[in-house]
Amino acid sequence: MLPKARENLENALSVIERHDAAINGMITVTAEQAREAADAADQAAANGQWLGLLHGMPMAIKDNIQTAGVRTTSGSLHFKDVVPNQDAFVVQRLKAAGAVILGKATMQELAFGIRSDNPVSGQCHNPWDQTRVPGGSSGGSGAVVAAGMAQGALGTDTGGSVRLPAAMNGVTGLRPTHGRVPNHGSTPVSAAYDTIGPMARRVEDVARILAVTAHGEPGSAPGEAPDLGNFLPTLNDGVAGLRLGLPRNHYFEDCDGEIAEAVLGAVRALEAQGAKVVEIDVDGAEDTHQWATIQVYADACAFHAERLDNHPELFSKPVLERMLVGRTFSAVDYANATRARETWQRTIAALFQDIDILVSPTTPAPPPPIVEDKSLLEATRDASRNTYAGGFGAYPGLSLPCGLSKAGLPMGMQLEAAWWREPMLLRAGKSYQAATDWHLAEPPLS
Repeated sequence: MLPKARENLENALSVIERHDAAINGMITVTAEQAREAADAADQAAANGQWLGLLHGMPMAIKDNIQTAGVRTTSGSLHFKDVVPNQDAFVVQRLKAAGAVILGKATMQELAFGIRSDNPVSGQCHNPWDQTRVPGGSSGGSGAVVAAGMAQGALGTDTGGSVRLPAAMNGVTGLRPTHGRVPNHGSTPVSAAYDTIGPMARRVEDVARILAVTAHGEPGSAPGEAPDLGNFLPTLNDGVAGLRLGLPRNHYFEDCDGEIAEAVLGAVRALEAQGAKVVEIDVDGAEDTHQWATIQVYADACAFHAERLDNHPELFSKPVLERMLVGRTFSAVDYANATRARETWQRTIAALFQDIDILVSPTTPAPPPPIVEDKSLLEATRDASRNTYAGGFGAYPGLSLPCGLSKAGLPMGMQLEAAWWREPMLLRAGKSYQAATDWHLAEPPLS
């Protein structure tokens, strides 16, 4: 019998071999490197050694995060042949903690949209319904975890790019507080918004990945990142006494009925465990998407200025059209958005004096079809209506699977908290998953 780490890896590689031709979630598979790492983990275990919190965990890395000696394309023809000389900080930390990196997960071109389509490897498909998108931009990361191709994955989140694919693929995904996890070695959309975040089925795996990758650095969140300490033992502390804010405005408006009911059912499950539900108004939430769009699009245009000017033909048409919207905004627009962001953060600071966790649907509608009439801009705007506010405020958000629709599609609940309160979010998520099994549901792969 194969030792455990090698056995887990071979199981994951077998799923990739059988199903990834249809799902297209992996852009690069590094099987031999992964086997060496798995064998090293098993040898260490045989010698009585423990490599760390991720000992033997098969993991996929979103393809805009640098991996030494392995191409990092960011889903773009501009970077299709880039092979970094060193790992991103987070990848270094994963390897040091014993993770087994089995390859790179595909993504939306330049992390700029929800479809997870790119001109390097093509369209990623949702494993629950292959005619639908897996969300984005970390759609590959969500799809491979859902399909069993990896136990954990890293994504990046600007305005929902970890949380949306987590919801659409029926897995767990965390956007940490901006500045909690270093972005060094990750191709940016917006340095003021981007954060690398973990994805897995189980909250405890997400928590372990966060514990390994967190290393506070200056960000756009208020205050300095406190030391997480050893927060993992608190995962089982439950939710008794926590105040759950259920918004009366914005978040449930124009929401699919099945999704709204699934989220409310999840709230009732947490209430049954001792949480207190408080109905609230979240002033200004409806304006956050508009203001955040100005900054995110302008930042993307600034980073890609030379490529937009000199090689626009290397962008796909949908991404080029969406990104160029950033050049229609003025410096005054950006300044006004900055003031609006400061106001929003003050609003959120006051809100989290009255509640501990803000609860909402992660996305207000099911995963959209791959072929649809909406532009990439419209489709992304509609899906991210509830997630952009967290990016705008730079606070953490956790998406948890909370049901399957009548059509068999995953539905997600979003829990958000004040800056640096990831341990509390994860504790609430663990409590919910202890009482439910939606995170264990598997897509009907043939």
